[in-house]
Amino acid sequence: MMMYLQWDVAPEIFRIGGFALRYYSVAFMLAFSSAYGVLFYVFKGEGRPKEMLDRLLIYIMPGTLVGARLGHCFFYDFAYYKYHLWEMFLPFTMEHHHFEFTGYQGLASHGGAAGILLAAALFCRRYQVPFIWLLDRLSIVVPLAGFFIRTGNFFNSEIIGIPAKLPLAVVFTRIDLIPRHPAQLYEAACYVIIFAVLLYGYKKGIAFTKPGYLFGWLLILVFSARFMIEFMKENQVAFENGHPLNMGQLLSLPLIALGMYYITYYKRKYGNKTSH
Repeated sequence: MMMYLQWDVAPEIFRIGGFALRYYSVAFMLAFSSAYGVLFYVFKGEGRPKEMLDRLLIYIMPGTLVGARLGHCFFYDFAYYKYHLWEMFLPFTMEHHHFEFTGYQGLASHGGAAGILLAAALFCRRYQVPFIWLLDRLSIVVPLAGFFIRTGNFFNSEIIGIPAKLPLAVVFTRIDLIPRHPAQLYEAACYVIIFAVLLYGYKKGIAFTKPGYLFGWLLILVFSARFMIEFMKENQVAFENGHPLNMGQLLSLPLIALGMYYITYYKRKYGNKTSH
């Protein structure tokens, strides 16, 4: 008889009254801190001041959070949030006059990607930084941040996989007693590999010789991995049932197409103009 990992970790590390520190919140903080550390290394190597990175963080952090939050609320759970509009933005609920800090438990990576792009565009416009220059550098750290986020999902026993009888299968006992694909860990592992590939490409000078190339490959690799792993996940919302592709896959396709544009057409037509 095959032995499976029994996963029964509580999502909360500790709770004090209405406040609870969750593993997912820690994962989110690690995502930003690790991204900051790598970008500090990149900016320093290119002679960019630390103050520039600090200002960038002020744009990227809220852009990511707001984009990811709105992406979840509109694409995955609008049936609920259209009656609880304030909960889209506030990290707590006051149902029946009872206050409870919940954090931002519903976040969508596609919305986060849109939020990062918008925040980066605003930053570049404000500080006169070439947009594609910044996107190539951000591309290095996005999959690293994704690794921590998906690890947080695993601790939360959320975004679970479909049933599987494999040695790697996990029983999320807080959900049911069925062995399942640890889809969160599959995705996290892919993101670590993508991070290593893009960092290697940066060290080889691709960001300087082929502007937009790292950004294009980020979109292709991350969202192709997401597209394929979705086949091993349970649908997150009921309206996805019965459809050949779920919402995550449908939202991934245009981003993969955009990535193909950046590694083919963009660098040939605009590469010389955006080099920096």
